[in-house]
Amino acid sequence: MNREGSKESRNESMVVTPWEVGGVIDYDRLLKEFGIHPFSEIIDKVPDPMHLMRRGLIFGHRDYDRIVEAMRSSKKWAVMSGFMPSGLPHFGHKMTMDEIVWHQRAGGFAHVAVADMEAHAVRGMSWEKVKKIGKLYLKSIAALGLKPRNCIMYFQSSANFVKDLAFELSSEVNWSELKAIYGFSSETTLAKMFVTSVQAADILHPQLSRFDGPKPVVVPVGADQDPHLRLTRDLAARVSIFAFEKIEGGVRIRSRKGNSYLRDLEKELSFEFKSYAEHIDVFGDYGEIVELVRKTEVEMGGFAFIPPSSTYHRFITGLTGGKMSSSKPESYISLFDDPKTAAKKVKRAITGGKGSAEEQRKFGGEPGKCAVFELFSIHLIKKDEELEEIKNRCKNGEQLCGQCKKLASQLVEEFLKDFQEKVESVNLGDYEIIC
Repeated sequence: MNREGSKESRNESMVVTPWEVGGVIDYDRLLKEFGIHPFSEIIDKVPDPMHLMRRGLIFGHRDYDRIVEAMRSSKKWAVMSGFMPSGLPHFGHKMTMDEIVWHQRAGGFAHVAVADMEAHAVRGMSWEKVKKIGKLYLKSIAALGLKPRNCIMYFQSSANFVKDLAFELSSEVNWSELKAIYGFSSETTLAKMFVTSVQAADILHPQLSRFDGPKPVVVPVGADQDPHLRLTRDLAARVSIFAFEKIEGGVRIRSRKGNSYLRDLEKELSFEFKSYAEHIDVFGDYGEIVELVRKTEVEMGGFAFIPPSSTYHRFITGLTGGKMSSSKPESYISLFDDPKTAAKKVKRAITGGKGSAEEQRKFGGEPGKCAVFELFSIHLIKKDEELEEIKNRCKNGEQLCGQCKKLASQLVEEFLKDFQEKVESVNLGDYEIIC
């Protein structure tokens, strides 16, 4: 069988691509191979970090320094992510939704996409079905705390500003590049290839003039989505007019679209500079110079995109082992599951316990390999002290798997009852939605 997918990180024990995640995930190796920075290096700079950051569940980042700086300086910035409505939203999607909500509360303008074009092109789903399921995703993130102010939600198929930008971006990508990144074959449809440009447009559109122009944007994702981020960061540079290079005492500026733009830029500079045929050396504060040049580029009709930042969270273990996936209903808890049915799923989950209660009391359990402890860490227990106590009692053999499953099933049932009541009260009319 011909399988599409990039060779981003593949050996006998680990597979991580945009379409497939399997084996034993080595996050240190992912950091190294993908060129992602450890989030632990920056967490002390983040104002009041969320629990996913504190607990190492968000393990990596690209250029999150820009977001932290914007938070601290009260400059405009945004958070953007999206969801492909191929099935009902589940606890895996909730993780990303919680990240979007936290970033909105931290001061970012939230952009939430429903990837209906991707669902239609890749999964063959009807437009009617993706529209119906897509609205459940929007209601879900609203019920989880996303506020109508400083927020826009949209369906890809209805957002002309995304589709128009995707067309612009597609002119900068060729077949060979897509094949190298995604492993596309001669059997890949044109629609599926074009969706990669739509995804890039999803990520970059918060910097369009209609959304107040260039700004730092963070995209919370799992590591399997990093190929999309790397492609988009490259495209952000390719479609923008000016390129920047730090030099001693200033910035070297080049034009990707012809040197006539450099001559026009010189007329707008309020800094000391030296003009050369192929570049301009501008002297002064790097940030102030770049900000002025980006503003000038937008006035010239350019994009002046800032490469998007990103955070990377760990994959949620499915209740039956492996990654939690919409294609495996037994592996996940849907946010719309009957609460009692969901509680029964938890009681059947794979844990990090030993073969017998006696053995576990003697040697202790392994919370790091337990799907139930993950539910505690990611979704169910917000107090770090309480989580640490459960972890220690498990490792010491004082708390058995049955006790953890009983507590987790109760908390899941309570959460779903409360969540589903909130969903019923959500009025999407309060939000700006393009659908």
